[in-house]
Amino acid sequence: MAEGFAKNGMEPIEFDDVRLALAGINLMLNNGFQESDMLFNKYRQYSPLMSAGASFVSTMHAVMTFEEEKISAAMQMLKSTENLCATDEGFLESIKSKLGSKPASKETAQLTVAERLERQIIIGDCQLYMAMLTFIKQELSAYVKGGWVLRKAWKIYNRAYREVTDLIAYCEWRTGQKDLPSADTLGRLLGAVSFGFGLFQLTISMIPPSLLKIVNMLGFRVERDIGLKCLKTASKSQDMKAPLATLSLLWYHLVATPFFALGSGGAEQGLCEAEKILRENEASYPTSALFLFFKGRLLRLRCQNEESLAVYNQALEACKDQREIQLLCVYEISWSQLLKLNFAEALSGFQRLKEESRWSQCYYAYLSAICYGAQGKIPEARDMFKQVPKFAQKKRNPLELYTVRKAQQFLKAGKKNQTREYVMLLALEVLYLWRALPTCDTDDLQKMLQECGKVTDQSLISMGFLIEGSIHSILGNRDEAMTCFEAALAKSSSPHQEQHVAPFACYELGVLYLEKAEDGYKDYDFENRLRIRVHAVLRHMKDVPVEQPEPEEDREVEDDD
Repeated sequence: MAEGFAKNGMEPIEFDDVRLALAGINLMLNNGFQESDMLFNKYRQYSPLMSAGASFVSTMHAVMTFEEEKISAAMQMLKSTENLCATDEGFLESIKSKLGSKPASKETAQLTVAERLERQIIIGDCQLYMAMLTFIKQELSAYVKGGWVLRKAWKIYNRAYREVTDLIAYCEWRTGQKDLPSADTLGRLLGAVSFGFGLFQLTISMIPPSLLKIVNMLGFRVERDIGLKCLKTASKSQDMKAPLATLSLLWYHLVATPFFALGSGGAEQGLCEAEKILRENEASYPTSALFLFFKGRLLRLRCQNEESLAVYNQALEACKDQREIQLLCVYEISWSQLLKLNFAEALSGFQRLKEESRWSQCYYAYLSAICYGAQGKIPEARDMFKQVPKFAQKKRNPLELYTVRKAQQFLKAGKKNQTREYVMLLALEVLYLWRALPTCDTDDLQKMLQECGKVTDQSLISMGFLIEGSIHSILGNRDEAMTCFEAALAKSSSPHQEQHVAPFACYELGVLYLEKAEDGYKDYDFENRLRIRVHAVLRHMKDVPVEQPEPEEDREVEDDD
């Protein structure tokens, strides 16, 4: 039970803040953002836990909207929550109190061990959320400041996690002592700290190896498996962040893993884990737009595109009062239409995102231009490609660098070469680079193969072979795929070819040669000896840290009128 605080100038009241906080998060996840906001704000001055809930909802709004006002408001609320949780004594004073050289403050002395740990964890959460909001600015100074705040969060989580686990071990040993926290309280505290600790581990483990060295120098020691284990622990707890830990696991299995090809257990293992999580939570969140969103992702990754579209539309209807989640659903619906080569339907969604989303209008303008051109509407595509550089906001953003460069290449190709076939290959290139081709059904892949065969522009030849090889590989045509990848490599050295074709073709060939060495031959001398070597190489590759996309070289986005 929580009580109000005299220093707030408010009458003390009693209420079950643990139950209310969890109810507030569940309200938010069941599409009741306004109701959740009202509940948390009603009690936020009385309880650090309710204040933390209000701050999280505010942070969610800021992250989804990218609006400066909401980011500032969330920052202020997080600082307010920190102040509510902070005791009068700092680190040195707390040491003196423990040694007996300085008495603890009256307020600190009144706190139980569980309350002190809860406040410590909330402060760590606030630091983590403030770092996230700082990184949104995508500026060098913001990265430096955000990194420093992250370091503070890491130290708090590390200390709190150690203290909670030590306390659990101590309580198991001193079972008869009455003044110790209950098993339920300890389980909730472990869930609370495991969420931040696990999310931190998981997120940092996915940064590029070159940056990971710097992270290790700053004192971070991260492991993805520990992060996943902690999030699973948090998701099973009674803490208010349990549902958030569940969503974090779904994000890892259905967004991060498929895109970055993470993990050594294969994509299907992650999909099975996500399906299990969704099934376990279906009764608690039957109409939750966020859970429906992830269900749609699962169906799409399993190539059930029609079913996926139906679920995304269901999610869109469920969040009609929440604009930011609506835009997430609109993006997925448009992307699903793009996978089915339904360019007219995809265009309407990307146009809406270009107008309403505050995230990368440049990217949505590029996708809109592709949808126009793939329908044969070249004048409209040309006009939209001209807008792409004008929407670029961050001059060193890799995504915007790519889209601006591709748009400018199309405009410089001349009207004679600005054909539907040209733009169609640009569409397939996006699907390839975004690792979306494996989620297309066989009929659509066959249509894409036909489009690759229509390429006549010499600057696109190597890209055409790369995409054609990838489609053959997905369809199980290994020999045809290898022929295409070898052709892509051969053509990539010609003038005006895309620089990324050669490394991608090498990667694709390497994967196929490994498969061929393992499965393509049998009944030859020393077969087992070679198989052992192949498996050793595969194990070594799995043990090597997965390289995520490295930061792009600092280049300026040119504004081409």
